[in-house]
Amino acid sequence: MTDIHQQSQMTREEYDHLKKELEILKTVRRDEVSEKIRVARGFGDLSENSEYDEAKNDQAQLEARIARLDEQLKNVTIVDHITTDYVVVGTKVTLLDEELGEQQVYKIAASAGDDDTITTTSPVGMAILGKRVGDEAIVKAPVGELKFKIMHIDK
Repeated sequence: MTDIHQQSQMTREEYDHLKKELEILKTVRRDEVSEKIRVARGFGDLSENSEYDEAKNDQAQLEARIARLDEQLKNVTIVDHITTDYVVVGTKVTLLDEELGEQQVYKIAASAGDDDTITTTSPVGMAILGKRVGDEAIVKAPVGELKFKIMHIDK
């Protein structure tokens, strides 16, 4: 298990995106959840009030996400210079799935993003970090070993 207090790396774009998400969660979403709780309290007996239970659950999930983002953003190093000599945060990597014979381009990031993002803490991310074009990466998965070949690295 990784230490949540360790420094992680991310691009300025990724940092700004998470910072914006955090601000929205702390302001807009907190206000929305507070209002939902206030309205649910008006429905009467809290012991049998499913709207209140749901609102409190939403509040707990929101606060957990805020805490995770706060911690993640406190312990980050912004990567300004991105090399294409090997796979690092901020690069785009073309991987060849050797079993399927298919290539796919992925962005390497510290936190989850779109479907085309591989995080540095995922099994595939950990297997390809530091690899160069032509290198192979083997990932142990429940379905067996997955083999990828680094075809191209770009910014």
